[in-house]
Amino acid sequence: MQNPTEEFNETKWASLKKDLKKTVGESAYNNWLKHLNYISVDNDTITLSLPTKFLRDWIVNNYSDKIKIESKNYSKKIDVIKFVVKPTGGRIVPGTARTVKSNDNHWKSSLDIRTNQNSSYPNEFGAPLDPRFTFENFVVGKPNELAFAASERVAEADEVSFNPLFLYGGVGLGKTHLMHAIGWKIKQQQPDRKVIYLSAEKFMYQFVRALRYKDTSAFKEQFRSIDVLMIDDVQFISGKDNTQEEFFHTFNALIEQNKQIVISADKSPSDLDGVQDRLKSRLGCGLVADIHPTTYELRLGILIEKAQKRGVEIPPKVLEFLSHRIISNVREMEGALNRLVAHATLVGTEITIETAQVVLQDLLKSSNKKITIEEIQKKVAEHYNIRITDMHSPRRSRSVARPRQIAMYLAKSITSRSLPEIGRKFGGRDHTTVMHAVKKIEELKLQDINFNEDIELLKRLIDS
Repeated sequence: MQNPTEEFNETKWASLKKDLKKTVGESAYNNWLKHLNYISVDNDTITLSLPTKFLRDWIVNNYSDKIKIESKNYSKKIDVIKFVVKPTGGRIVPGTARTVKSNDNHWKSSLDIRTNQNSSYPNEFGAPLDPRFTFENFVVGKPNELAFAASERVAEADEVSFNPLFLYGGVGLGKTHLMHAIGWKIKQQQPDRKVIYLSAEKFMYQFVRALRYKDTSAFKEQFRSIDVLMIDDVQFISGKDNTQEEFFHTFNALIEQNKQIVISADKSPSDLDGVQDRLKSRLGCGLVADIHPTTYELRLGILIEKAQKRGVEIPPKVLEFLSHRIISNVREMEGALNRLVAHATLVGTEITIETAQVVLQDLLKSSNKKITIEEIQKKVAEHYNIRITDMHSPRRSRSVARPRQIAMYLAKSITSRSLPEIGRKFGGRDHTTVMHAVKKIEELKLQDINFNEDIELLKRLIDS
């Protein structure tokens, strides 16, 4: 190690990086710290650069302490580390400085904002708002209309309407979209209001960090001085008693000040496992709005909107096919659309149902596993008012045989089961019987429009 009383220079920086490599290990160093570059030392501040914002934030949150310790070894006067974004071969990006300062023997990070009020980086605690997620491009349907209306009311109201607004539903159904939309709407209409959006995991991380540096007072002050707090995926604080305790007090402090809170989770407040009863009660004391799984009509509407946004013309039959087959969540459906468009653009093929079946083979198989032959039999039996046992019986009357053939056809169309497997599920019938049923139903669909519509309706019932 060189003399820490001497001026800091490039030579010391090279040695410092070698020490960092020994401290964190070669793998971590090569993944993250090797991208660090020395810019300058000015009084007590050393400025370092990274090629991307992501790398900057990761290193600030995970390695700033180690860099601080090593820097002190090489120059005692260094008291502030300033991280800036400088793309390879480019200039420093304005407004990207992030500084780590030494105060009372502990360190804390802060974001140095030099941009306007519309910046999507409001402060160190919050996560950036995604510009894609606005009310204007949220497709509304029966499953999400209450959540959408409540979110819009919260965003547009001058006074607190529902506190908290609790949104819950499965993965990829639009909870995060609505929370970002609330944030953007408030920033647009009332730019002076301080809006924070972050995940429950980030809240927990910040709290643990504050405990580590014995700085919980600053943590409390930071969160309790905001106007709108939005916390996503609150189920992740399940079982974390200390975090729940702090969250409960933060929640109460904001409610008492009449500040807006918006929460999302995968379950309703009363169904959250590992969450204290008093916190469950608090979370459920405002408006609880659930987002149901998407219907066929809503999925189709979303795909049409996504295709229009991309400026891509996709045949209606392909969009209908995707809406029928990919039912798990909107993110997966959008990913399928992106893959299909990318394939057509790069390879130069036409977008057809056949192309979709090839390009999205893995996704469609995964989707198929979620629907069983038993479920299909049950839906068809209910639709035609026959007994479920008739699906397996030897009865050959038309009132029973036709629904049985339809169920076989749908099992072949919707699931990935083989013909012999399908036959066994229908009273041990031969695979040729299934083949005959599929062919017969396909013929009837072409001959009779009403029959075809009936089959499509059944598909939607099974998908929903």
